[in-house]
Parts: sequence; structure tokens; C-alpha cells
Amino acid sequence: MAGELTVAIGGLGAIGAHLARALDQGVEGLRLVAVAAGDQEKAKRTLAGFRAMPALVSLPELAERADIVVEAAPAAVFEQIAEAAIARGRIFVPSSVGALLPRMHLVVRARESGARIVVPTGALLGLDAVRAAAEGEVASVTIQTRKPPRGLEGAPYLVENGIDVLSIATPTLVFKGNAFDAARGFPANVNVAAALALAGIGPERTMVEIWGDPGVTRNTHTIKVEAAAARLTMTIENVPSEENPRTGKITPLSILACLRGLTSTLKVGS
Repeated sequence: MAGELTVAIGGLGAIGAHLARALDQGVEGLRLVAVAAGDQEKAKRTLAGFRAMPALVSLPELAERADIVVEAAPAAVFEQIAEAAIARGRIFVPSSVGALLPRMHLVVRARESGARIVVPTGALLGLDAVRAAAEGEVASVTIQTRKPPRGLEGAPYLVENGIDVLSIATPTLVFKGNAFDAARGFPANVNVAAALALAGIGPERTMVEIWGDPGVTRNTHTIKVEAAAARLTMTIENVPSEENPRTGKITPLSILACLRGLTSTLKVGS
């Protein structure tokens, strides 16, 4: 179809499977053509009943099949998907935004190849306002993340520091530092902080607090921005995904909205 963009998805977990189903149901201007997954048999079960069966390919092959490559896989394979997409000049949409922070050389490569890296809002809010404020002077940006302890389990920072997050009985601050260090220590948990850092004043100046809180049932993020143009305070409470408590249900919806914006005649928001 003229003007149609093809989409390939790397990963069919809590984010990728939801996105694939939505695209298969029909999104104007977009067509799902390929997917990749670590568990081939599970992927086949997920795709069973699709109206238009996408090709099941390897991670590097995604970029050979589509105009848009969506990364919805574990952060460990981020580079395989990203490098192939950028080398071929594709539109690359990462869900593991935290994995992008230590790989900003990919932005340079994208500039050289003609690729675009489009970071979706994800489980965050107010990025348009943060981006607008960052066009002027910004004194500080902070984000406080509170998650049920189970949603933080296994994070490299906790393992390295011997923190047993499942034993937490009261709200406990488990990390305080900048977004760059947070992304390195909590790669599955702080994509929101990474997106905020990229939208605003950068990962070195964006400050992050991560709390394990047995009293919350939702992944909660509070952002505070002090800028010359505005003072912003925003809180979002995301319902965790049943498949993966580290991911909010809103994340695949955000990526879908991002993809719609790439082809939509009317696009709302900057």
C-alpha cells in the first residue's frame, strides 16, 4: 500500500506480543512483517491465529525486512537489534531506553547512515513539557521511582551490593544517583529515567531515586523539574504487566501511539 510503513519487532514478551497483536488487528499506515524471539515455540503460539502471519526471523534480520524496527527484547540483546537497524538506515524504536545511554555512539552512526532513533514516552508522562523546558534554562530534574520489591528483583546493582529486596518490609531507598548509573544498575527498571534524561538535561545531571516499597501495587514515578520557564511536578502510577512486573501495562500502548505518530496525518504533541 502506498505510504505504508512496514514494522518488525524484536522480542515477543510483555511488550512485543501486545504490540504485535495490536498491529495485526490493523493500524492505518503500518503493517507488521517480521518478529524475532528467543523462544521460537512460544513465539509460534503467540502468533497463532494472526490475520497476517509475520515472518519469524533472527534478530539481525529484522532490519532487512522492515522500515521500522522496534526493540522489545531483554537489554542484553539490545545492541544486536540496534546496530543492524541503524546500519540499514531504518527507524529504530527502542523500549530498553536505558540501554541506549551507554551507547550514544549509535546516535552518531544513525546520523551517518540516515537512520532515526525515536524514543517512545514509555511508562512516563510529561516528556513534551520537559523537552519544551529544556529549550531554555533548567536548574534540576529529578525522578523518584517506587516499585513493589518483586519488580526490582534481580537488578545488577542489588545483586552487586547484596541487597535482598524481597526482604524489605517498609519503604526503602535502594539507590540514589544520576540516570547514567541508574540505567547501568537497573537496566530493566529505569527506562523511564533514561527517557527523561534524553528529553531534558542529560543523564549526568538527571537525578534518580529508586525505592522498594511493599506498600505500593503500582510502579510509581514522580518527576520534578525546576526550569526558568516552569516548575513541573508530575506523578504517574502504572499498573504492572502480569507477564513481567518490571514493565507497566502502558508501555506497549505508548509504543503503539509512537508508531501511529510516524504515519498519522494529525499528530498531537511535540
